[in-house]
Amino acid sequence: MSFSPVTIDWSTFAFDPLSVCEQAARAGGRVLTDWVGKFKASTKGPRDLVTEADLASQAEIRRILLEAFPEHGFVGEESIAGHASPANAGQPRWIVDPLDGTSNYVHGFPAYCVSVGLALGDELLVGVIYDPERDECFTARRGGGAACNGRPIVASGENDLAAAMVAVSFPPHVASDAQSVADFLAVLPHVHSVRRTGSTAINLAYVACGRLDAFWVRRIASWDVAAGLLIAREAGAVIGPFAGTLETAALSLDRPAFIAASSPDIYASLREMLGPGFGS
Repeated sequence: MSFSPVTIDWSTFAFDPLSVCEQAARAGGRVLTDWVGKFKASTKGPRDLVTEADLASQAEIRRILLEAFPEHGFVGEESIAGHASPANAGQPRWIVDPLDGTSNYVHGFPAYCVSVGLALGDELLVGVIYDPERDECFTARRGGGAACNGRPIVASGENDLAAAMVAVSFPPHVASDAQSVADFLAVLPHVHSVRRTGSTAINLAYVACGRLDAFWVRRIASWDVAAGLLIAREAGAVIGPFAGTLETAALSLDRPAFIAASSPDIYASLREMLGPGFGS
């Protein structure tokens, strides 16, 4: 995903995309809250769960988005249920995770959210992350800064790695010799502390508002990060690849792998420790 300068003519949209995005994310959050204690869980893979709540949340989000923007595409985590819609030529696509942190949700651990982003190619336009447990709604419009519940937020600006609280993301099943384990061990001695929330979107939202100083992930799906990448960047976080330079290396939204940090110094330190890697 690149962050090259682009000019967006918001007047060409029938409705304000950010307002509709927030409406959809909050509606999805209400669905998740309503389903607490009622759903049945089934396995998608080892230690990874899917619930009826995921599907119900995505259906409501999709309805709201495509009623407002029927010409837009729609990509959701639960698209296997028939909820994918290709974008018309030159039109944006909505990228949605109706429940990021499913295992947390299933176990009653309060770290899950709804993530809704709008992209034109690899360029993110608006993004919303809604945490129904804390009733926190993180929002961003390209070039317009980031906010939480309407109040502007900024990344911490921390530039001392030894004082940094950072987050790591592990895949659902991890071998002892996995790259994610090597990354964790490489960083652990050099930071104040490491957290694993179980929600990539929440990690990015927390980098944006200064609760975390950095986060990295080598393999993740677009719906987990589409909103969070924009929110973190608009809050002043540095986002870049594991190899190459910030100026020349673009991040692909369809195969995202990145380091998000509160400052250029933290980003540079983490990239040196983590290196290009050998896989996930």
